[in-house]
Amino acid sequence: MIEHPHGFWQELYPPDHFAPVAGGWDRVFPGTLPDGRQIALPIRVLPGDGRQAVASLIVNQASFAVEAALAAAMAEALRPFDPEVVVGVPTLGLTLAAGVARALGHARMVALGTSRKFWYDEALSEPMTSITSPDQAKRVYLDPRMLPLFASRRVVLVDDVASSGRTLAAVLRLLARAGIVPEVAAFAMLQGEGWRAAVAASPMPLLAVRGAMTTPRLALGADGHWRAVEG
Repeated sequence: MIEHPHGFWQELYPPDHFAPVAGGWDRVFPGTLPDGRQIALPIRVLPGDGRQAVASLIVNQASFAVEAALAAAMAEALRPFDPEVVVGVPTLGLTLAAGVARALGHARMVALGTSRKFWYDEALSEPMTSITSPDQAKRVYLDPRMLPLFASRRVVLVDDVASSGRTLAAVLRLLARAGIVPEVAAFAMLQGEGWRAAVAASPMPLLAVRGAMTTPRLALGADGHWRAVEG
């Protein structure tokens, strides 16, 4: 059991290390990597009636070993697509994108941003929100100096978590403005299924979405334990 909040996301546990409690989960939900290793994720209660929750991943609080394992799994999922440009989605996707690009043998990645530099073009931006900060509207920008890097190249997106899909949809709209068609997006964690509708409604639907881990939405049972729900 994780005794302190800062103990989450710090270790890679062996397969099947975490077992459900009475058919549900209490405080900890295990994220499982493709090789079976597990990462302890805290259960976060969503705003509202207190009966809905998600397993949380905050990559910039994770150990380097966990971060590296996630980036490696994402790189392997992307390798069959033979990517030529890795685009990192701010904020927490940027660290992962750097690791993924290095694992793929790239010399660099392209970072999107949420801070407008004076040389940016407002036409290359989109409003963006996320499930963790729904009331903090901001914009995501593509540095116009990066446009030549995309010419006739296979592009992939990298971010930390796909949940509502709002961030991913905003990024796809932004890239569509520049005529950039990414083939696939890779995430450290696919959280529930809500992101699918946003992807399907995007101006240029992705060929594929991949995740190093998948976790469900959770609902509180009468016995006080969290269980997976659809959506």
